[in-house]
Amino acid sequence: MDSAQNIRFIRRQEVERRTGKGRSTIYASLQRSNKRFDPSFPRPVRIGPGSVAWVESEIEDWIKLRIAERGAVPV
Repeated sequence: MDSAQNIRFIRRQEVERRTGKGRSTIYASLQRSNKRFDPSFPRPVRIGPGSVAWVESEIEDWIKLRIAERGAVPV
């Protein structure tokens, strides 16, 4: 994992921009009971009362995984 000085948090709006997912889809991806649950989607980190953020490198890795999976599936 990155050293602490290289870790950067990003807020939900930035996660939306980078992934193309909307707010409700992001939270649905995190709920096991939801049909849109995605166990590979990074979990947020609590950064304060009522505030969460995502680790930037984990979001980047998730995007790279989606790209890699695209090439593995025959069309």
